[in-house]
Amino acid sequence: MEEWFRISGTDTLDTPALVVYPARVQYNLAQLKASIDDVSRLRPHVKTHKNQEAVRLTMEAGITKFKCATIAEAEMLGLAGAPDVLLAYQPIGPKADRFVQVIKHYPQTKFSCLIDTYEAAQHLNASAAASGLTVSVFLDLNVGMNRSGIAPAAALALYQQCTGLPNLNIVGLHAYDGHIRDEDLSLRTEHCNTAFALVEELAAQLRSLGAELIIVAGGSPTFPIHAARPAIECSPGTFIYWDSGYGNVCKEQPFVPAALVLSRIVSLPDATKICVDLGHKSIAAESPLDKRVTFLNAPQLQPISQSEEHLVLEAGPDHGYKVGDLLYGLPHHVCPTVALYERAITIQNQAPAEEWKTIARDRKINF
Repeated sequence: MEEWFRISGTDTLDTPALVVYPARVQYNLAQLKASIDDVSRLRPHVKTHKNQEAVRLTMEAGITKFKCATIAEAEMLGLAGAPDVLLAYQPIGPKADRFVQVIKHYPQTKFSCLIDTYEAAQHLNASAAASGLTVSVFLDLNVGMNRSGIAPAAALALYQQCTGLPNLNIVGLHAYDGHIRDEDLSLRTEHCNTAFALVEELAAQLRSLGAELIIVAGGSPTFPIHAARPAIECSPGTFIYWDSGYGNVCKEQPFVPAALVLSRIVSLPDATKICVDLGHKSIAAESPLDKRVTFLNAPQLQPISQSEEHLVLEAGPDHGYKVGDLLYGLPHHVCPTVALYERAITIQNQAPAEEWKTIARDRKINF
């Protein structure tokens, strides 16, 4: 059976290289839509791909809402004509002013962002007022991730404070539960439901005061759990390219790998080892050494060491590999891997086709 990842005409394709298979991207988008009752409840995160072409494929699939984490990603979505964008970050200092500039320059896009402190809300309100704008905001809730967000029990007071800021419009609640990654779906569901109960309690309090709220919840591991709730907007991101990290944890999800990193053997250090051109600068390196990449055409290779430009692998005696051999690497964590490449090369009909520029890996595009 033909291996889906094989590429012809790679002699002129330099490595390391990020390659994307658009047909598999479209398959993943179709699976995402089939996993929920209403496409309007989908708000996928663009941090995984960071390019306009994937945004356009997403919109062609009928998805109009997006989530992002940086000002550059927000502007990239504006450039692509995305109708509805949530910056899932609290803009502090100059970021608040930059965000307001993005809102002004892409009026066809409805932008919103997060807040979790009154001081940040006041600054954003002042920036919006100076430009004659009203900015839509979501209260960011800490449901166990413990990196940002306000405790749900304290959010009512923040809501009441922010209603007095005339250039902010509180439109909803945001709850990211990325700490919930149990391989057992029943256990993951239990933990997700426990965390989300705090959000539901707060939402009930706010609605009793007349608030109309959108709730945006979850990421990739808890997507199927939140998708089963009525009216909740869901924000998976990794689904579009997928990776071995979530592939191993979220076996119940139907997505397939759609992005790989190509690497070549550049040296043979000794009789049993090979060295490839896939260093820290070319594959996400925040995980342990044995959880960074799996080579689809050589899964038996074991990593020994890695530096900025090199990865040394144990291949065993009489391995038969030669300098120049091509390896197809599936990243363990594709999102930060993509950010290491200024472009992705698309593969169609087993051959290199186009380039997708990873424009939102930059800290700044125009604003």
